[in-house]
Amino acid sequence: MAGKFEIKIDEILNKYSAPDESLIAILQEVQAFCGYISRDAVEYITAKTGIPSSRIMGVASFYAGFRLKPVGKYRIMVCMGTACHVNGSERIGDTVKRVLGIEAGDVTEDGLFSWEEVACLGCCSISPAMMINDTVYGTLTQQKVIDIIENIKRGEGK
Repeated sequence: MAGKFEIKIDEILNKYSAPDESLIAILQEVQAFCGYISRDAVEYITAKTGIPSSRIMGVASFYAGFRLKPVGKYRIMVCMGTACHVNGSERIGDTVKRVLGIEAGDVTEDGLFSWEEVACLGCCSISPAMMINDTVYGTLTQQKVIDIIENIKRGEGK
């Protein structure tokens, strides 16, 4: 009997009459469901469609919008664009790293936080900036970053 994972991916695949031509859209939907493109998802899509896993991984690893690793409940993106860089984004990234105790691209052991450096958030007028899920935080200082993360932790009962 198929589990929730397989049923959902089957639903996604059934939307497309030519999965090979719709691979990006399929991967976007799989990522929206799973949070990232897992090895299991790639193998299942290959088994169901015949699209080689090497092609699926090639597409998934080429586009920056796809994630190949799980992310935390709170995904922190620290902008490293020019305006943010000039205004101290490196210190912001260092603070996030220190407070969370993880490197960019990793997830905290409790699965609560992940963080990454991104090329640009398009928030130059409030640089340095970071985004947590769908919320943008600007004119950041190291203390503001600490306060933001600690407030989230408190809200989670940590």
